[in-house]
Amino acid sequence: MKWLSHAVTRWIAAIAACFVILFLIPTPYYLYQPGTVERLSSLVTVDQGHKDSEGSFNLTTVLSIRASNVATLLYGMLHQDTEVRKASDVKGNLTDAEYVRVLTHMMAASQRTSTASALSQSGQKVDTNVRGLFLTMIQPGSKAKGILRIGDIITSVDNESAVSVESVSQYFSTNKKPGDTVQLKVERGESQLTEQVKLVPLGADAHPGLGLTLEPEYDVSSERKVNFTASEIGGPSAGLMFSLEILDQLLPEDLTHGLKVAGTGTIDMKGNVGQIGGIRDKIIAAHLAGVDLFFCPKDPEGTKGNAQDAIDEAKKRGYSLRIVPVSTLAEAVDYLSKLQPSQ
Repeated sequence: MKWLSHAVTRWIAAIAACFVILFLIPTPYYLYQPGTVERLSSLVTVDQGHKDSEGSFNLTTVLSIRASNVATLLYGMLHQDTEVRKASDVKGNLTDAEYVRVLTHMMAASQRTSTASALSQSGQKVDTNVRGLFLTMIQPGSKAKGILRIGDIITSVDNESAVSVESVSQYFSTNKKPGDTVQLKVERGESQLTEQVKLVPLGADAHPGLGLTLEPEYDVSSERKVNFTASEIGGPSAGLMFSLEILDQLLPEDLTHGLKVAGTGTIDMKGNVGQIGGIRDKIIAAHLAGVDLFFCPKDPEGTKGNAQDAIDEAKKRGYSLRIVPVSTLAEAVDYLSKLQPSQ
């Protein structure tokens, strides 16, 4: 019976090894799949607005799963309509916590820009100003590493207001050289900090800079308030659809014309619609949810982008989904205004 005991031991050891390999060994990958279609009237409320449209505006999502172990990775590789991507391609050198922080910021920023663009489109008065520059990434070689954190907002440089990346870069090029130290005033949550950071040479011409990826942090105020329900959805791609929902609650006419309207696209303060990621997954999600009309960003002239990918995916799968590329919020509103209820 001794040989049997050894066989059982080897069998148990093999099972344990498989368990370790499948569930305890981490992998550097993310899985991307078609996500959900979310009705925006439950996420957006305009002060003194109305929610009586016969149809609906909806945002579309991509389901992102961290393949934290081999078992999850194998699931993704075998599952239909799943894309496997390296974590470094998804979040660069950000930690998981920093990546979530950036996505959360992007969603909040899209809510502000969509509010400003929609209220402006409807003729409402909107006041906007740049509070500072939001830090989304610290580049390799930057002397700010260990001093600044992802999510910091730089409000001034050497006591000059930081209102744009261009103005800060121009200040450095005109007044500084690599190795010089600049004083930064920083918002970190509720704290106000003053930090000293050395400039580093950047680009082929070695111009002085901080080695940071920054974007404007806007404040938006208006008489008509727009409230957004807290959500776990992150990123900037719901901007266009947020704007359409806000307009639908503001304007007396029913912009939906009884249709289930979904879409995707970033939006800026002036109502310009920008390209996004995951468009093919969103087309699949929209079809599965029974969407009638799908807005997507129009491709810049001479380039392949969201519109071509969306139309290609729908054609490849035999979907009857109506896809409408737009470059501005005004174009989307104009298209809807020309629809008849039966369309």
